[in-house]
Amino acid sequence: MRVNCTTCGHKGRISSREEVTRAYAKLYCQCLDAECGHTWVSELTFSHTLRPSAQQLDTLILDRFKGLSADKQRELFEYMSRPAA
Repeated sequence: MRVNCTTCGHKGRISSREEVTRAYAKLYCQCLDAECGHTWVSELTFSHTLRPSAQQLDTLILDRFKGLSADKQRELFEYMSRPAA
């Protein structure tokens, strides 16, 4: 990840990171321009999912299936057992 100094615009580096939660971290940054020397804290946060993880998809499907009535579960099993057309 690239960061730029918020004061002079030169490249900066992330000197350390404080993970507050899995979706939010504080990034402690330093300007690489010796004449500037600015240090600052930036925030890195999760915004939204574009495509769900395949691992989560299995859990979502199973949870949805468990929420169905016994009749609907049986109907779904019968449908899935049919040969493909």
